[in-house]
Amino acid sequence: MRSVRWRLVARRWACLILGGALLMPYMMLGVLVSGTVGGTVGGRGNASQLLFPVDVLVYVAVLPLVAVTGLFLPLRAFEVSAAEGLLGAKVDPLPGGRRTWGERRRTALWFTLHLAVGGLMSGITLAIVPFVVWLLAAPLTGDPAGLLGRDAPLAWMPVAAVAIAVVLVAVVAGAGALLARLAPRLLGPSPADRLAVAEQQARRLAERNRLARELHDSVGHALSVVTLQAAAASRVIERDPATARTALEAIEQSARAALEDLDHVLGVLREDAQGRAPQATLADLDELIRASGADVRREVGDLSSVPAVVSREAYRIVQEALTNAIKHGRGAVRLAAAVQDDELSLEISNAAAATRGRGGGRGVAGMRERVGLLRGTLHAGPGERGEWQVSVRLPLRSGA
Repeated sequence: MRSVRWRLVARRWACLILGGALLMPYMMLGVLVSGTVGGTVGGRGNASQLLFPVDVLVYVAVLPLVAVTGLFLPLRAFEVSAAEGLLGAKVDPLPGGRRTWGERRRTALWFTLHLAVGGLMSGITLAIVPFVVWLLAAPLTGDPAGLLGRDAPLAWMPVAAVAIAVVLVAVVAGAGALLARLAPRLLGPSPADRLAVAEQQARRLAERNRLARELHDSVGHALSVVTLQAAAASRVIERDPATARTALEAIEQSARAALEDLDHVLGVLREDAQGRAPQATLADLDELIRASGADVRREVGDLSSVPAVVSREAYRIVQEALTNAIKHGRGAVRLAAAVQDDELSLEISNAAAATRGRGGGRGVAGMRERVGLLRGTLHAGPGERGEWQVSVRLPLRSGA
């Protein structure tokens, strides 16, 4: 455990040294500019300033240039690699592939902090490490330059060296931990980005739930029609071949429609553009009724004013209600659809069978979800004359 901790401190120290190395060109440029402006280039101390640019004013003056560099250059990938590989930070990827100004500003701030803290720690390291080595050797080599004073206890210098080294390691570890804590916040997604990702995931989940409802309505309807029509055909195939042929045609149409819906849903789940075929609407009611093979008495008015989203959901509601009528009812099915006062009204009813039930299915629940999304109302249950009835009211405008 301790070895892992020490390795982490060593890697973070290397990241700080990397920041100091990246700062050196800016410092060199700053020394050149300050020397040119101050007229000291070519004068006293020029060589030492070029090789060891430690002027504090230059250090502070070049930080805005570092920030500008981080604002415009694509440095984020490099800094993320350094933060994850050396600091041990976990940086979440950014949503989307395009750079935003918010991401640029956070990257510039991180780049400035990395170089500023790294440059400071690198300077301290370059100054303290040789001094610690000199103190460790002081009892053997003495102090010929007199830097420690005439009466300095040279025998105690190694103890002082160890204490200084411990303080240096603690300071470096603290600086590395600070950068490791800030890296995910500055290099990762912002709270707004995380909110956008959460909203996108919510929309994707809602879309998948919608597709699940469509699969239930479409395939469930088709299987119900196939089962009932196949049973009818088997009973009359010998004495009434024409009726059996009609039932088989209804089976074929229902199976083909279900296959098309299944292909559409799978295409959307694969995010395949070819799978995004036009979805069925109220304009396709005739095809739905014909494929069901049921005796449906239609009372359908002009539905051309129904918005597309309402028309798609209303089609699925009619499909599910018709499936329930075929499975659980008997006799002809009455289907009424009309637009009145900016509201779409749907009514599907037929005589209730003696054993009619709703056990275990998702049909009515799915219809309620669709109606709720459109801020409409739904009634599913016995009607005034004892028939089973599904009555739906859907506003044509979101504010209705």
